[in-house]
Amino acid sequence: MRIKIINPNTTASMTARIAAAAAAVAAPGTEIIALTSRSGAVSIEGHYDEAMSIVGLVDAIREGPEADAHVIACFGDPGLLAAREIAAGPVLGIAEAAMHAASFIATGFSIVTTLERTRIISEHLVRNYGMEHHCRGVRATDIPVLELENPDSNSRALILAECERAILEDKSGAIVLGCAGMADLNQYLEEKLGVPVIDGVTVAVKFAEALVSLGLRTSKRGDLAFPLHKPYKGVLSAYAPSSPAAPRS
Repeated sequence: MRIKIINPNTTASMTARIAAAAAAVAAPGTEIIALTSRSGAVSIEGHYDEAMSIVGLVDAIREGPEADAHVIACFGDPGLLAAREIAAGPVLGIAEAAMHAASFIATGFSIVTTLERTRIISEHLVRNYGMEHHCRGVRATDIPVLELENPDSNSRALILAECERAILEDKSGAIVLGCAGMADLNQYLEEKLGVPVIDGVTVAVKFAEALVSLGLRTSKRGDLAFPLHKPYKGVLSAYAPSSPAAPRS
């Protein structure tokens, strides 16, 4: 089985961290291919960044090597439904995967993310995914995404402190980490907090393995059917859907 994990930002060192977390939980026989977007922002911290990341995401899905499933490694789940349109196999966003995983093991969870503006985006996702009755709070640490890469920052301490407040004030039984750049923190935080800490990258990999093993693929009936053939103009002319739409794994 081959799972392609796409980092929609252009920071390769973050992709390496994501890849290491994914490889640590992958089953024997699962090949993890981690790709960094070739276009877009160095970090995704807003609606505009997300919108600009989608072309790079599409490129990564369409280009080789072929994969049985894809994981979008950004907590905003940018371009998730568009990716499902062009891929035949399962496509998982790490936010959706993490929230579902948390709802399986706790009656209430809190999300701890980076900036205040991304906290608001996470709240939108909570509503979109029907998780209002499970999510007891979304908390910002006001840590820029790239500071998670800085060994001299105090980001780990700030995230731990916010998780502690979430458990105490939100009465949450689990923590969801709201950034792919936190993929290496879940074990450290679990040891400190004594509650489950969910990283969306790793749970998305395991969900992808399960779906592929069950032979489940993305439905091509209705809105997730392959895109309709039509001309595109301007800088996006090369992205016009072919006819008939070629299946993407």
